[in-house]
Amino acid sequence: MARRNYHHGELRTALLDAAEALVRERGADGWSLREASARVGVSSSAAYHHFASRDALVRALRRRVLGELGERLSQEVGRTAGPEADADHQRRLVAVGRTYVQWAVDAPSVARLAFGAGAPADDPASDSTSDAATSPHPHDVLDAELDRLVEVGGLPAAARPGADFVVWAAVHGLATLLVDGLARLDDPRAVAREAERVVRAVLTGLTHEAVPPQGWPTPHSAHTERRTERGADK
Repeated sequence: MARRNYHHGELRTALLDAAEALVRERGADGWSLREASARVGVSSSAAYHHFASRDALVRALRRRVLGELGERLSQEVGRTAGPEADADHQRRLVAVGRTYVQWAVDAPSVARLAFGAGAPADDPASDSTSDAATSPHPHDVLDAELDRLVEVGGLPAAARPGADFVVWAAVHGLATLLVDGLARLDDPRAVAREAERVVRAVLTGLTHEAVPPQGWPTPHSAHTERRTERGADK
C-alpha cells in the first residue's frame, strides 16, 4: 500500500469519500475501516485519529449524506420558483417528493445507510453538535414547505400537525417499494410521475380530511426530538 500524506482535515474527508464508495459497492455493512484506510493510502492507525471505530465513520458519513440530501431538496425546491409555483401551491412539495424518491432509486445503498436502522436517539453522533453538521436536514426542508403551504392557503392549519410524517411515510414508502423491487415501473422516467401522484394524493387527502376532536397522533423521530430539545435550550 502506497503511503500518502494529508493536510489537516483532508484525511477525514478522504476517508468519508472512500467509505461512501464502499457503501455504493457493497452496502452499509460489507466493508471495514481497514479497507477504507487502504483505499486512501493510509494505515488504520492514521484513520483512528479521525474516527475511533468503523461505527464512528459510518455515523459521520450518514450525517454528511443527510446534509447533501437536504441541500439537494432545497435546490430543487428553489428551481420551482416562479409563476407556475404560485399558481400550483403543491408544486414545491412535489419537487421534494420527486427528488427524494429519485435519490433513493439512484443510490439505494446510500439511502439505506441514511435512513436504515442503527441511529438511535442516544447515539453519540446524534447530539445537537453533530446534528448541526446535517444542515439543512431533509426533514427540516419538508417541514418548511408544509408550513409555507399552510401560509399560502394550500393546506388547512388543522391538518398541519403531523403532516410531515404522513408525507414522509408515503414518499419513503414509494422509494422503498421501488428500491426493494416490490414495485416496478417500466419507464425510468415514470419514477418522477409516480412520486408526483403520491405527493399530490397525500396533500389532497390532508386538505379534505376530517380531524377528530382529539386530534391525530403526533409521531416523533430522533431528529424532531433533538430539534425540540435545542429549541427548549434557547
